[in-house]
Amino acid sequence: MTIEIGNRVPDVVLYESTAFGEACPLSPEKVSVVEGTKGKKVVIFGLPGAYTPTCSAKHVPGYVEQLPALKAKGVDEVWCVSVNDGFVMAAWGKELGAFGKLRLMGDGSAEFAKKVGLDTDLTAYGMGVRMNRFSMLVEDGVVKRVNVEAPGKFEVSDAATMLGQLG
Repeated sequence: MTIEIGNRVPDVVLYESTAFGEACPLSPEKVSVVEGTKGKKVVIFGLPGAYTPTCSAKHVPGYVEQLPALKAKGVDEVWCVSVNDGFVMAAWGKELGAFGKLRLMGDGSAEFAKKVGLDTDLTAYGMGVRMNRFSMLVEDGVVKRVNVEAPGKFEVSDAATMLGQLG
């Protein structure tokens, strides 16, 4: 079942690298979704994979561009989640100019994707189990908005749509 408005976020752990060493991101730290959203207004957007075309060209850059406007509407943090590891998410975020602005979270085992009902099997494309493209607004651990894209689409999970929903 896909997560819905009024549901609580699942009690899962994501992985985030927050610093870089000489050549690559440092070891990712565990981030509890429940604890990380407690007492905060958080926009979480998910996507099929780091370094994929729409994700790199439109999805992440849109949230980086709209971050000041989102914060002006009371958003505390914006999380980008993908079925990649925390090292990849940090390196990709750095390359896109998102590192230190958005929180780039790895869901390497697709546990979050599965528990929110947004996993998708892209094995036929050589990608394994991934995450459907979506965005959600979470306030104090409770989902207030959910926008799930149809397969192959990028129409409702973008930053501008989320900004418009914040009122």
